[in-house]
Amino acid sequence: MKILLALAMLTTAALADGPVRHVVNFKFKKDATPEQIQQLTDAFAELANKISVIDSFEWGTNSSPEGLNKGFTHCWILGFHSERDRDYYLNHPDHQSFATLAKSLIADVQVVDFVPVKRVKKPKPLKPKSTIPTAWGAQKTG
Repeated sequence: MKILLALAMLTTAALADGPVRHVVNFKFKKDATPEQIQQLTDAFAELANKISVIDSFEWGTNSSPEGLNKGFTHCWILGFHSERDRDYYLNHPDHQSFATLAKSLIADVQVVDFVPVKRVKKPKPLKPKSTIPTAWGAQKTG
């Protein structure tokens, strides 16, 4: 059992050097106006221009028909090359200023960070095999 735990810890430590995804979900206060929400969204997007360790930045609003968002309406996904870069971002003065601004408008926040374990590539579609005999292919039609 101790060996399995040690292997799990080694695997986690090895993965920590890989890319990191930082997922942030906001539930806004009921009295937050659309203009305030847009200002905060713009301020969040501006962090990608201010903090060089942000490798990728995407965001959007909930569009799931499942109704399981529990009031969280806005989602951001930031990519970093490493946990060290993510930690630099978290402690960066521009991120700290943004967090202070956000606290005045958000009722709740959810943050999940993860190291992608495996990327799955979609297989290329197979070309259907012709049902025409090869000999027919040499014939001219029309």
